[in-house]
Amino acid sequence: MSISTAATAYTGAIPVAGPAVAGRLGGPGAFRGAGRAGQGGFPRSGEGRFPGGQPGAGRFPGGAAGRGFAGSGGGLLGHNTQVNSTLTNLLENGAADYTWTAATVGAESAAPFQLASGDPIMAIGGFNGTDPAPTLAQFEQLVSEHKIHYFVGQNQASFGGGTGDAAQITAWVEKHFASQTIAGITVYNLTSPVSS
Repeated sequence: MSISTAATAYTGAIPVAGPAVAGRLGGPGAFRGAGRAGQGGFPRSGEGRFPGGQPGAGRFPGGAAGRGFAGSGGGLLGHNTQVNSTLTNLLENGAADYTWTAATVGAESAAPFQLASGDPIMAIGGFNGTDPAPTLAQFEQLVSEHKIHYFVGQNQASFGGGTGDAAQITAWVEKHFASQTIAGITVYNLTSPVSS
């Protein structure tokens, strides 16, 4: 089992142990993944908490293919994580000046961008965008402190855009910041507010 797992190349965030077995969930094609543990959306410079002391929502991410993503793969979550090169270049531009290069709803959405850019991406709302971290007030504070450069809108790696705090953050960003669409994905520049 260990030899089969180590000898098989994967992309994404959900590794599989053991050889493929007909009629069972597992093996190559059921899930695809290879983790970069410890790099899942955690902020740079050791800043692991939001204002007010709540732990960061950026956890170990997954990946999914869709608009703006190259490649394909079998299985459910954790598909090929290649991101459009123009979008990757945008995220990488000036990334060192920010705690988080970008934020997006859910870790499954954040994963492809983090893997492509190698820079921290905040997963708003935890894994699927339903956890209350950060709150809208906390997110607004981080933006005002210039700690997040971009917000990546809903894409095919998203779990429906999240609920509660994540949905409030998305609505606030859409209302207040300039955007551009790259490979079918809308990206908001959190340093470029629109005039109200």
